[in-house]
Amino acid sequence: MTSVLLGLGSNQNRHANLSDALDALVEAFGSIRVSRVFESEAVGCTGDNYFNLAVAIDTDWPLAELSTWLKCLEDSFGRIRRGKPVEQPLDIDILTYGEQVGHFDKVQLPRAEILRNAFVLWPLAELVPEVAHPVEKQTFAELWHSYDSAQKLWPIHFEWQGRTISSPDNASRGAVAG
Repeated sequence: MTSVLLGLGSNQNRHANLSDALDALVEAFGSIRVSRVFESEAVGCTGDNYFNLAVAIDTDWPLAELSTWLKCLEDSFGRIRRGKPVEQPLDIDILTYGEQVGHFDKVQLPRAEILRNAFVLWPLAELVPEVAHPVEKQTFAELWHSYDSAQKLWPIHFEWQGRTISSPDNASRGAVAG
C-alpha cells in the first residue's frame, strides 16, 4: 500500500461537491483522513472563493491509474479543462505518492503547490504534521511554521457524513470515514 496525500478544492457548489467527492474517495479507497476545510481567495484565476482541504488515503493503485480515476471524478462534476478556469466544481491534485520524486505519468511529485500555496500547506500541516516533504526533508508542520505569504485563507465550519470538521483535532483524528 502507498500513502497518498491529495488536495481538494472547489469554488462552485462548494459544500456539496466536496462532500460528494469525499464520499467517492471513501467508496474507492475505504478509510480516509481529512483536514479541516479552509476558505481562500482564488489564486491564479478569477472567480469565487475556494473551499480547500487535504485528504490522506492508502492505495495499491498504480500512480497512472489513480491519476486517471481522479481526472474522471473531476470530469463527472463538470470540470472544464480548457482556458483559464473561473468556476471549478472540483479540483483534485495528487500532492504526494509515497516518497516518489520526479515526473511520472504527467504528474509532478511532490506537487510544487505544496510549498507555494497556503491553502495546500496549512491543511497538510494539520493533517500529517509529522510527515516530511519528500524533497525538502522538513515536516509539513515545520514548513508551515516558516511559511511566509500574503495569501488569505481561514478555517470554516464544514459538516460531512454527520460530523463537524472544524478543529485540527476533529479534522485529523475524528473525520475518518470508511
